Amino acid sequence: MYNIIFMGTPDYAQKILQRLNENDLFNVVAVYTQPDKPVGRKKVLTPPPVKITAQEHSIPVYQPERLRDEETVAELLKIKCDFIVVAAYGQILPKEILEHAPCINLHASILPEYRGASPIQQTLLNGKTITGVTAMLMEEGLDTGDILKIDTITVSDDEMLETLFERLTDVAAELTLDVVKNFTLYTPEKQNEANASYCKKITKADGEVSFDDAQKLYNKYRAFTPWPGIYLANGLKLKEIKLESTDDMHQDAGKIIAIDKGSIVLTCKKGSIRVYKVQPQSKKEMDVLSYINGKRLKLEDTLL
Repeated sequence: MYNIIFMGTPDYAQKILQRLNENDLFNVVAVYTQPDKPVGRKKVLTPPPVKITAQEHSIPVYQPERLRDEETVAELLKIKCDFIVVAAYGQILPKEILEHAPCINLHASILPEYRGASPIQQTLLNGKTITGVTAMLMEEGLDTGDILKIDTITVSDDEMLETLFERLTDVAAELTLDVVKNFTLYTPEKQNEANASYCKKITKADGEVSFDDAQKLYNKYRAFTPWPGIYLANGLKLKEIKLESTDDMHQDAGKIIAIDKGSIVLTCKKGSIRVYKVQPQSKKEMDVLSYINGKRLKLEDTLL
Protein backbone atom coordinates (compact mmCIF):
# COMPACT_ATOMS: atom_id res chain seq x y z
CA MET A 1 0.00 0.00 0.00
CA TYR A 2 1.21 3.50 -0.89
CA ASN A 3 0.77 6.27 1.67
CA ILE A 4 -0.07 9.55 -0.06
CA ILE A 5 -0.36 13.20 0.89
CA PHE A 6 -2.81 14.73 -1.56
CA MET A 7 -2.87 18.42 -2.49
CA GLY A 8 -5.66 19.91 -4.57
CA THR A 9 -8.63 22.24 -4.48
CA PRO A 10 -11.26 22.27 -7.30
CA ASP A 11 -13.48 19.61 -8.94
CA TYR A 12 -10.58 18.46 -11.14
CA ALA A 13 -8.62 17.48 -8.03
CA GLN A 14 -11.66 16.10 -6.21
CA LYS A 15 -12.20 13.36 -8.78
CA ILE A 16 -8.55 12.32 -8.61
CA LEU A 17 -8.78 12.12 -4.82
CA GLN A 18 -11.98 10.10 -5.09
CA ARG A 19 -10.30 7.62 -7.45
CA LEU A 20 -7.36 7.19 -5.06
CA ASN A 21 -9.75 6.50 -2.20
CA GLU A 22 -11.55 3.82 -4.21
CA ASN A 23 -8.37 1.80 -4.77
CA ASP A 24 -7.02 -0.42 -1.97
CA LEU A 25 -3.44 0.14 -3.13
CA PHE A 26 -3.53 3.76 -1.97
CA ASN A 27 -3.90 5.22 1.50
CA VAL A 28 -4.41 8.99 1.56
CA VAL A 29 -2.97 10.00 4.93
CA ALA A 30 -3.57 13.77 4.64
CA VAL A 31 -5.20 16.30 2.33
CA TYR A 32 -3.97 19.86 1.78
CA THR A 33 -6.37 22.28 0.14
CA GLN A 34 -7.07 26.01 -0.04
CA PRO A 35 -8.96 27.73 2.82
CA ASP A 36 -12.76 27.97 2.69
CA LYS A 37 -13.88 31.03 0.71
CA PRO A 38 -17.00 33.22 0.70
CA VAL A 39 -19.19 32.43 -2.31
CA GLY A 40 -22.16 34.20 -3.90
CA ARG A 41 -23.90 37.44 -3.10
CA LYS A 42 -24.42 36.41 0.52
CA LYS A 43 -20.72 35.50 0.84
CA VAL A 44 -21.44 32.10 2.36
CA LEU A 45 -18.21 30.50 3.58
CA THR A 46 -17.82 27.44 1.35
CA PRO A 47 -15.29 24.59 1.54
CA PRO A 48 -13.39 23.56 -1.60
CA PRO A 49 -14.59 20.34 -3.30
CA VAL A 50 -11.48 18.43 -2.21
CA LYS A 51 -12.17 19.18 1.45
CA ILE A 52 -15.70 17.81 1.16
CA THR A 53 -14.46 14.52 -0.29
CA ALA A 54 -11.67 14.24 2.30
CA GLN A 55 -14.11 14.71 5.16
CA GLU A 56 -16.44 12.09 3.69
CA HIS A 57 -13.54 9.62 3.92
CA SER A 58 -12.37 10.85 7.36
CA ILE A 59 -9.03 12.02 5.99
CA PRO A 60 -7.25 14.76 8.00
CA VAL A 61 -7.57 18.11 6.18
CA TYR A 62 -5.08 20.99 6.31
CA GLN A 63 -5.89 24.42 4.85
CA PRO A 64 -2.89 26.70 5.33
CA GLU A 65 -3.06 30.24 3.99
CA ARG A 66 0.62 29.93 3.09
CA LEU A 67 2.18 26.54 2.51
CA ARG A 68 5.63 28.14 2.85
CA ASP A 69 5.16 29.16 6.51
CA GLU A 70 7.69 27.42 8.77
CA GLU A 71 5.05 25.92 11.06
CA THR A 72 3.09 24.56 8.11
CA VAL A 73 6.18 22.99 6.55
CA ALA A 74 7.26 21.47 9.88
CA GLU A 75 3.78 20.02 10.41
CA LEU A 76 3.73 18.42 6.95
CA LEU A 77 7.21 16.94 7.32
CA LYS A 78 5.97 14.96 10.33
CA ILE A 79 3.50 13.10 8.09
CA LYS A 80 5.12 9.98 6.67
CA CYS A 81 4.27 9.24 3.05
CA ASP A 82 5.56 7.52 -0.08
CA PHE A 83 4.28 10.17 -2.52
CA ILE A 84 2.80 13.64 -2.61
CA VAL A 85 0.19 13.94 -5.37
CA VAL A 86 -0.68 17.48 -6.49
CA ALA A 87 -3.56 18.50 -8.77
CA ALA A 88 -4.60 22.15 -9.14
CA TYR A 89 -3.67 22.95 -5.56
CA GLY A 90 -3.10 26.68 -6.08
CA GLN A 91 0.15 27.18 -4.16
CA ILE A 92 3.82 26.66 -4.98
CA LEU A 93 5.47 23.88 -2.95
CA PRO A 94 8.64 24.96 -1.07
CA LYS A 95 11.87 23.01 -1.46
CA GLU A 96 11.56 21.27 1.92
CA ILE A 97 8.25 19.69 0.92
CA LEU A 98 9.51 18.78 -2.55
CA GLU A 99 12.31 16.83 -0.85
CA HIS A 100 10.00 15.07 1.61
CA ALA A 101 8.78 12.52 -0.97
CA PRO A 102 8.43 12.30 -4.77
CA CYS A 103 5.91 15.01 -5.70
CA ILE A 104 3.77 14.13 -8.71
CA ASN A 105 1.74 16.85 -10.38
CA LEU A 106 -1.14 16.25 -12.81
CA HIS A 107 -1.35 19.19 -15.22
CA ALA A 108 -4.14 19.44 -17.79
CA SER A 109 -2.03 20.16 -20.87
CA ILE A 110 0.72 18.61 -22.95
CA LEU A 111 3.65 20.25 -21.21
CA PRO A 112 5.61 22.41 -21.75
CA GLU A 113 2.60 23.95 -23.53
CA TYR A 114 0.21 25.97 -21.35
CA ARG A 115 1.97 26.05 -18.01
CA GLY A 116 -0.04 27.95 -15.44
CA ALA A 117 -3.56 28.42 -14.18
CA SER A 118 -5.93 27.92 -17.14
CA PRO A 119 -4.62 25.25 -19.54
CA ILE A 120 -8.04 23.84 -20.47
CA GLN A 121 -9.43 27.26 -21.35
CA GLN A 122 -6.29 28.07 -23.32
CA THR A 123 -6.65 24.86 -25.32
CA LEU A 124 -10.11 25.98 -26.44
CA LEU A 125 -9.14 29.61 -26.99
CA ASN A 126 -6.44 28.52 -29.40
CA GLY A 127 -8.65 25.99 -31.18
CA LYS A 128 -6.36 23.06 -30.42
CA THR A 129 -7.45 19.64 -31.68
CA ILE A 130 -5.27 17.58 -29.33
CA THR A 131 -4.69 18.04 -25.61
CA GLY A 132 -3.97 15.84 -22.62
CA VAL A 133 -2.71 15.48 -19.08
CA THR A 134 0.94 15.48 -18.06
CA ALA A 135 2.19 13.64 -14.99
CA MET A 136 5.44 15.25 -13.91
CA LEU A 137 7.85 15.39 -11.03
CA MET A 138 7.51 18.75 -9.32
CA GLU A 139 10.30 21.24 -8.77
CA GLU A 140 10.34 24.83 -7.55
CA GLY A 141 9.39 26.34 -10.94
CA LEU A 142 5.86 26.70 -12.31
CA ASP A 143 5.00 23.42 -14.09
CA THR A 144 8.63 23.00 -15.15
CA GLY A 145 9.39 19.56 -13.69
CA ASP A 146 10.53 16.43 -15.51
CA ILE A 147 7.78 14.58 -17.38
CA LEU A 148 6.85 11.05 -16.32
CA LYS A 149 3.99 10.32 -18.73
CA ILE A 150 1.53 12.15 -21.00
CA ASP A 151 -1.90 10.82 -21.98
CA THR A 152 -3.62 12.62 -24.86
CA ILE A 153 -7.16 13.03 -26.21
CA THR A 154 -8.68 14.70 -29.27
CA VAL A 155 -10.76 17.88 -29.03
CA SER A 156 -13.73 18.44 -31.36
CA ASP A 157 -14.17 21.85 -32.98
CA ASP A 158 -17.38 22.50 -31.02
CA GLU A 159 -16.38 21.01 -27.66
CA MET A 160 -17.25 23.14 -24.64
CA LEU A 161 -15.24 23.75 -21.47
CA GLU A 162 -17.39 21.59 -19.20
CA THR A 163 -17.19 18.45 -21.33
CA LEU A 164 -13.47 18.85 -21.99
CA PHE A 165 -12.92 19.46 -18.29
CA GLU A 166 -14.77 16.25 -17.43
CA ARG A 167 -12.85 14.18 -19.96
CA LEU A 168 -9.47 15.51 -18.85
CA THR A 169 -10.39 14.86 -15.23
CA ASP A 170 -11.06 11.21 -16.07
CA VAL A 171 -7.71 11.03 -17.88
CA ALA A 172 -5.93 12.62 -14.91
CA ALA A 173 -7.52 10.22 -12.42
CA GLU A 174 -6.43 7.14 -14.38
CA LEU A 175 -2.98 8.60 -15.04
CA THR A 176 -2.49 9.22 -11.31
CA LEU A 177 -3.13 5.59 -10.42
CA ASP A 178 -0.85 4.39 -13.21
CA VAL A 179 2.10 6.66 -12.43
CA VAL A 180 2.05 6.10 -8.68
CA LYS A 181 1.67 2.33 -9.00
CA ASN A 182 4.35 2.04 -11.72
CA PHE A 183 6.56 4.92 -10.59
CA THR A 184 9.83 3.00 -10.88
CA LEU A 185 9.07 2.01 -14.48
CA TYR A 186 9.02 5.59 -15.79
CA THR A 187 12.14 7.56 -16.69
CA PRO A 188 11.71 11.30 -16.06
CA GLU A 189 12.38 13.45 -19.13
CA LYS A 190 13.34 17.13 -19.17
CA GLN A 191 10.86 19.56 -20.70
CA ASN A 192 11.89 21.40 -23.86
CA GLU A 193 12.05 25.01 -22.70
CA ALA A 194 12.04 26.26 -26.29
CA ASN A 195 8.43 25.06 -26.62
CA ALA A 196 7.20 26.48 -23.31
CA SER A 197 4.11 28.70 -23.14
CA TYR A 198 2.09 30.08 -20.25
CA CYS A 199 -1.54 30.85 -19.46
CA LYS A 200 -2.89 33.17 -16.80
CA LYS A 201 -5.73 32.99 -14.33
CA ILE A 202 -9.06 33.83 -15.99
CA THR A 203 -10.83 37.00 -14.84
CA LYS A 204 -14.32 38.32 -15.51
CA ALA A 205 -12.88 40.97 -17.83
CA ASP A 206 -11.62 38.24 -20.17
CA GLY A 207 -15.22 37.53 -21.20
CA GLU A 208 -15.67 40.73 -23.21
CA VAL A 209 -15.84 40.03 -26.95
CA SER A 210 -15.96 41.99 -30.18
CA PHE A 211 -17.16 41.09 -33.66
CA ASP A 212 -13.71 41.07 -35.25
CA ASP A 213 -13.24 37.36 -35.89
CA ALA A 214 -16.06 34.80 -35.67
CA GLN A 215 -13.76 31.86 -34.93
CA LYS A 216 -12.03 33.67 -32.07
CA LEU A 217 -15.37 34.82 -30.67
CA TYR A 218 -16.72 31.26 -30.81
CA ASN A 219 -13.59 29.88 -29.16
CA LYS A 220 -14.06 32.35 -26.32
CA TYR A 221 -17.63 31.13 -25.96
CA ARG A 222 -16.38 27.53 -25.74
CA ALA A 223 -13.67 28.41 -23.22
CA PHE A 224 -15.60 30.84 -21.01
CA THR A 225 -18.96 29.09 -20.63
CA PRO A 226 -20.28 28.97 -17.95
CA TRP A 227 -17.78 31.41 -16.35
CA PRO A 228 -17.07 34.24 -16.91
CA GLY A 229 -19.32 33.94 -19.95
CA ILE A 230 -18.98 36.19 -23.00
CA TYR A 231 -20.51 39.64 -23.29
CA LEU A 232 -20.44 42.75 -25.45
CA ALA A 233 -19.09 46.15 -24.42
CA ASN A 234 -22.70 47.25 -23.81
CA GLY A 235 -23.13 44.45 -21.25
CA LEU A 236 -25.29 42.11 -23.34
CA LYS A 237 -24.33 38.49 -22.65
CA LEU A 238 -24.29 35.99 -25.51
CA LYS A 239 -25.62 32.88 -23.77
CA GLU A 240 -26.00 30.41 -26.65
CA ILE A 241 -24.27 30.75 -30.01
CA LYS A 242 -22.86 28.69 -32.87
CA LEU A 243 -20.24 29.38 -35.50
CA GLU A 244 -21.98 30.18 -38.77
CA SER A 245 -19.02 30.89 -41.08
CA THR A 246 -15.33 31.70 -40.80
CA ASP A 247 -13.97 33.08 -44.09
CA ASP A 248 -16.42 35.66 -45.45
CA MET A 249 -15.48 39.30 -44.88
CA HIS A 250 -17.88 42.06 -43.74
CA GLN A 251 -17.40 45.81 -43.55
CA ASP A 252 -19.97 46.24 -40.74
CA ALA A 253 -19.54 44.11 -37.63
CA GLY A 254 -22.43 43.05 -35.41
CA LYS A 255 -25.06 43.53 -38.15
CA ILE A 256 -28.13 41.28 -38.32
CA ILE A 257 -28.05 39.56 -41.72
CA ALA A 258 -30.59 36.78 -41.06
CA ILE A 259 -33.57 36.28 -38.76
CA ASP A 260 -34.74 32.70 -38.57
CA LYS A 261 -37.07 30.75 -36.35
CA GLY A 262 -35.27 30.78 -33.00
CA SER A 263 -32.04 32.53 -34.00
CA ILE A 264 -30.33 35.40 -35.79
CA VAL A 265 -27.06 35.63 -37.71
CA LEU A 266 -24.60 38.42 -36.92
CA THR A 267 -21.66 39.56 -38.99
CA CYS A 268 -18.10 39.72 -37.80
CA LYS A 269 -15.39 41.50 -39.77
CA LYS A 270 -14.30 37.97 -40.57
CA GLY A 271 -17.02 35.30 -40.54
CA SER A 272 -20.37 35.29 -38.79
CA ILE A 273 -22.09 33.75 -35.76
CA ARG A 274 -25.58 32.46 -35.09
CA VAL A 275 -27.14 33.60 -31.79
CA TYR A 276 -29.95 31.76 -29.99
CA LYS A 277 -30.07 33.21 -26.48
CA VAL A 278 -28.91 36.42 -24.82
CA GLN A 279 -29.08 38.05 -21.40
CA PRO A 280 -29.34 41.85 -21.03
CA GLN A 281 -27.72 43.46 -18.00
CA SER A 282 -29.66 42.87 -14.75
CA LYS A 283 -32.26 40.74 -16.56
CA LYS A 284 -32.96 37.06 -17.10
CA GLU A 285 -31.73 35.02 -20.04
CA MET A 286 -34.09 35.15 -23.03
CA ASP A 287 -34.35 33.93 -26.60
CA VAL A 288 -32.76 36.34 -29.04
CA LEU A 289 -35.94 36.94 -31.03
CA SER A 290 -37.67 38.28 -27.91
CA TYR A 291 -34.70 40.54 -27.34
CA ILE A 292 -34.58 42.04 -30.85
CA ASN A 293 -38.38 42.43 -30.92
CA GLY A 294 -38.22 44.33 -27.63
CA LYS A 295 -35.48 46.55 -29.04
CA ARG A 296 -37.32 46.85 -32.39
CA LEU A 297 -34.28 45.61 -34.25
CA LYS A 298 -34.59 44.21 -37.77
CA LEU A 299 -32.42 43.08 -40.69
CA GLU A 300 -29.37 45.29 -41.29
CA ASP A 301 -29.57 46.73 -37.77
CA THR A 302 -26.68 46.21 -35.39
CA LEU A 303 -26.65 44.46 -32.04
CA LEU A 304 -23.85 46.70 -30.74
